[in-house]
Formats: sequence, C-alpha cells, structure tokens
Amino acid sequence: MKLYLSGHDCKYAVEQILLTMYPEERPVCVDAPGTAEAVVSFSAGRALATARCTLRRAGAVWRGSAAAPAAELGADELSAQRVRQRLVKLAFYRAAVRQLGRKPAWGAVTGIRPAKLMAEYLESGLSPRAAINAFRRRYDADADKARLCLDAAETGLRIKRGLDRRDICLYVGIPFCPTRCAYCSFVSASVQKSLHLVEPYLAALEREIAAAAAVTRSLGLRVVSVYVGGGTPTTLTAAQLTKLIGTLRAQFDFTALREVCVEAGRPDTITEEKMRALRQSGVDRVSINPQSMSDSVLHAIGRSHTAADILTAYETVRRVGGMAVNMDLIAGLPGDSPASFSRTLGAILALGPENVTVHTLSHKKGSALTLAGNAHLSAGAVGQMLAEAGARLTAAGYAPYYLYRQKFTAGGFENVGWCTKGQENLYNVCIMEELCSILALGGGASTKLVAPTGRIERIFCPKYPQEYIAGIEKVCADKSKVKEFFDAFCPQ
Repeated sequence: MKLYLSGHDCKYAVEQILLTMYPEERPVCVDAPGTAEAVVSFSAGRALATARCTLRRAGAVWRGSAAAPAAELGADELSAQRVRQRLVKLAFYRAAVRQLGRKPAWGAVTGIRPAKLMAEYLESGLSPRAAINAFRRRYDADADKARLCLDAAETGLRIKRGLDRRDICLYVGIPFCPTRCAYCSFVSASVQKSLHLVEPYLAALEREIAAAAAVTRSLGLRVVSVYVGGGTPTTLTAAQLTKLIGTLRAQFDFTALREVCVEAGRPDTITEEKMRALRQSGVDRVSINPQSMSDSVLHAIGRSHTAADILTAYETVRRVGGMAVNMDLIAGLPGDSPASFSRTLGAILALGPENVTVHTLSHKKGSALTLAGNAHLSAGAVGQMLAEAGARLTAAGYAPYYLYRQKFTAGGFENVGWCTKGQENLYNVCIMEELCSILALGGGASTKLVAPTGRIERIFCPKYPQEYIAGIEKVCADKSKVKEFFDAFCPQ
C-alpha cells in the first residue's frame, strides 16, 4: 500500500498498523499525496492534537481521525512522539475498519508487548476493572484479549516487585538443530551440514562465558534465571551439555539463581542420558515442543519425528524426574484444522505438563513455508483454535502468565504462555515485560540492557556459527559495553 505522511515522522507506527489491518500488503512511502492510497497527517493546535487518515481503495474513500488534548504532548520530545504515534495509528485503524467492515480481535494494539500497555494503567493506580475498561476504550480490543493482557500484566508486576536492581537473566544460545523446521526463521544450522562446527562453537562460547562472567562479577550483578535456547540445545551430546552448564556454574555467581531452563524442543534429540545429565547439572525446567500431535502436520512442517516420539520423550523426562515441562503448540500450521488441533490439545492436556505455550503461526520472511507460498489457514480458523485452547486450558487449571505478539500472523493473534499454579517461567516474563537486563551469549544472541528509567540498549552477537567463531575476540571485547551501561544508567 502506498503511504503519504504529512506533519509527522511516525513511519514505523503507520507501517505497524497497516500490517495489522492488511497483513498481505507491504508499505511503500511516496512523495506526493495524489499517488497515495493512504494519506496520514498530524497537526497540533493550542487545544487539540489531531491525526487524520484518508484511505482510497477501489475507487472509494474512507476516513478516520483521532484526537487528544494538546497538553498530552508533554514537555519533552519523547512524550510528544508517543502521542503522535498513538494518534496516527488510531486514525489509520478507524479508516481501515470502515473500509474492511470488520476489526481485529486486538483492535488498534500493535507491537510485541501489549501487557506493558496494561501495566501502565495498573501502575497509575487504576483497579483491574478500570484498567481493562481504559485499555478497551483506547485500543478497541475485544474483552477476552484485554483480560489476557491483564493477567500477564499482573504477573509481570508481581515478579517485578520481587527483583533486585542488580538482578539479571542469562540466555545462552545453541544455534544447531537436527533439521530446520519449515516455519522457522531463527538463526540455526542443521547438524547434518554443520557437525564440524559444534566443538569450535562451544570453545568460542566458553571464552564469551568467561568474559561475560568477569563483567557481572565486577558489577555485582545477580543471575536469577538461566535459559539455554537455540536452535535446539539438546542437539549437543550429554557430555557437551554437562560441560556447558558446568562452565556456567563455575564462572557465574548463581547464589540467587531461581531456575535453569533448557530447550529440549525436538523430541528426536531427547535421550535418557541427556536428561540425566541436565538434571545432575541442576536444570529444573525443559521444553518439549511437539507443535502438533498430528503426524501429517508434523510431516508438512519438516519434522522427522512422530506424535508417538513426543510421548516417548515426555515419558523419558518424567522418568528422570525433577524437571518441570513446557510444551509448545502452534495454531495455524499447514495441514492442520480446528478439529485436529482440538485432538492435539486433548493429547497434551492428558499428559499434564506444568506449562503449555500456545503460539500463532507467524509467516516469517525467511521461513521455508513463506518462501514456498503455502496456503494459510483463515483468521477465523486460527481464532477458533486459540479460543478452544484458552477455554480448555483454563478448565484444566492453567492460567495465562505471559504473552507476546508477532508480525505476519493470521488475524494478528497472540502467543500465550499458560502454567499451573506457581509454575511461571521467570525468564519468559522478564524478557517479555522488560523487567531486567538479559545478558545473552552465543551466535545470534541479543543482549538487552534495561535501566530503571526504562532506557534500553542492545548488543548483538554475530548471527551464524562461522561468523561467531571467527569474531569471538570482538564478541568478548563487547562485554565492556555492559559495564559502561550499568555505570552510566544503573548506579549502585
């Protein structure tokens, strides 16, 4: 869709709401309003700040507008920009709703972290009911989505109150998988093609661990959660896993540690030897990610295991004992349907894992599914899957505790983590609600430094294993940026 922006520079905000309302289209900014399909303008007078959108489609015109008291622009540019962004998104949204004759379940909410918006209402002193009402008035979201937001926001605020100013989470990335799933766009290498890189990668990772641990010791930072992700970390051997976690324990101060979670996502990588190695190393959470319990769907997404293999992997973890289990499901996979997704739900609930994460399929740019142009399930079908998941998980005693959204999902739906009482995964909440700094190590890892003021800075590691290994000197040197950030923005 061709866009013309006037009186503001909120290009990204307009693009976000465009992708929400028209997920099959891509934004292109033009230099003249006469060639644009959408003209989005902003102006501020003494009393009101106003955004307007004129949308031209198929020879017809639709309009939308949004206004706020000019005083909301505030005294600083950051406050003013936030108001501009909100108003231009609402103006575009209202015009699009008139043109389409329907609205998405999340209304005008954009971005990854809607629970942060709800948390702002709660922290301002509003009651839960008043916060939901204010959220719905501003963003036009459905009642069930606002309720999900409230649950996640309340969990995040409760966890926030239990964190110290020097608490951090640690992420360790293992960018290797047995094979690459068709929906995946994460940085990961198939060990079928890159087995020779595993040992050099782990050697480089040990160097980064040492450099990172030295900085955390100098700053007096406390690691409260460790998350080993990827990729599929259990692609490594039992000996490699033992050495990796042993290195972490030897280098970092884990006296405040509350959890150690390892992604064992692919059941074809789970063996009793590996699970015992993890448990003996102090791991107390693993993630077994079936995505579906339909063999035909698993085949369609490029997985080499079966639903029976998932059951065997789950039994193996339970036999070893001592580790909570998360299981990921994806609504909207090719070849799936509301009926087969319902059967998957039933199979997972019968197992009784402590955590179940229900994702909506995101049609990511780099995934094989997107590149192949596979047909997508309708937003209606995906919405039916998610609604059933929410109802059945709630009835089984699970509660939502974190959520996030991604681009390019059917219906603009969400990903929700559900857990039984007291089984929240601390890392997931901290990273999604940006409650503390996440020190991330390994290929493709992204450190996110969070100051009490809300300031955020990021440090990126090279994406691919070869680049990471070759660039390990700079990766280690970059750890000085962590100290610079804490010294500047997080004084003791």
